[in-house]
Amino acid sequence: MGAGTGASNNLIRSLRAGHDEFFIVGCHPDRFTIRKSSADRNYVVPDSNHPDLYRALCDIIEAEEIDLLIPNSDTDVQVIVPLQDALPCRTFLPRPPIVDLCQDKYELTNLLRAHNVPAPQTYPISDLSTIEDLFGRLAPHSRLWCRIRTGNSSAGALPVETVEQARGWIQYWNDMRGVTADLFTLSEYLPGRDFNLQCLLHEGIPVLLKMCERLSYFVTGNSPSGVSSTPAVARTVEDRRVIAICLRAFRAIDERASGVFNVDLKENVEGVPCITEINAGRFAMITNIYDLTGRHNMAITYVHLALGNKVDIQTADAIAEDYYLVRDLDTTPGIFHADQLFDGIHDGRRPPIPLEQQDNRLVKET
Repeated sequence: MGAGTGASNNLIRSLRAGHDEFFIVGCHPDRFTIRKSSADRNYVVPDSNHPDLYRALCDIIEAEEIDLLIPNSDTDVQVIVPLQDALPCRTFLPRPPIVDLCQDKYELTNLLRAHNVPAPQTYPISDLSTIEDLFGRLAPHSRLWCRIRTGNSSAGALPVETVEQARGWIQYWNDMRGVTADLFTLSEYLPGRDFNLQCLLHEGIPVLLKMCERLSYFVTGNSPSGVSSTPAVARTVEDRRVIAICLRAFRAIDERASGVFNVDLKENVEGVPCITEINAGRFAMITNIYDLTGRHNMAITYVHLALGNKVDIQTADAIAEDYYLVRDLDTTPGIFHADQLFDGIHDGRRPPIPLEQQDNRLVKET
């Protein structure tokens, strides 16, 4: 599902890299988006909230003899999870309550903090008149993070330092987008390193996990927040703190969870990685950095788990470090090891002028 989007085309790329005999069928409700799909066969389907979507998917599954359905956006996951037992093919998704929990960032944060899993101190906004009180409750943090409690890609997110900034931002979203104040939260601002971890779970057991650090962000010049969940450059790393925190979080939300989970974390002022959101049931947009590096392709492993095949992975945290993901608009994401970054690249810059020569040139020019 979601074929033609960047996320699903990236996933298809990963699947083909691991197994060239897959027959992949894509679907999307937008006839222009589906035209960009890299699947073998493509269908336009009803919108996610249309009552005919289920019947359309069943018809496609039966006509194409589909073995596995993969929703690959938060919206599609939320639609498919309650239908998964009725579909005429397999899925590999978390239980509906887990998806609902993870798609509400405030409820997720509350649960994590109740289980002593690091997450930012966060309060819901009931209406604009409560913002000043929340600033007081979040003191001594001078900078706060204002964001919508659902959605992705940092929608509605902004760092704020005054009550007026927060109130104006929320009022704008209410006036221009119809997003009411009670859909926003205020939390402590996390200034440190930015991580993403993706994990495959089967009956609560971690089968395979990989992680990276975001080093720069995609099109942030057009984003008021200055950050994004989508990196322009990311690097694979192995941080045992992050891994331990995520495993504790998975146990807290569901001790027998199955499916793919990708987790965003950012360090607080003390350098502790805090979970800001968990995307349950879908692959990260940047899944290629996890699928095309190391010994195990996560997308292929997902398919094997979903189909009940045996998976022989000795260590779940099989992370190949120092691989870089480099992305830009309208280009295929590039993945390079640190040793390959400058292969075939010539330095066309002028060499630096030694200090003593700089002084002599300055005297001569004067």
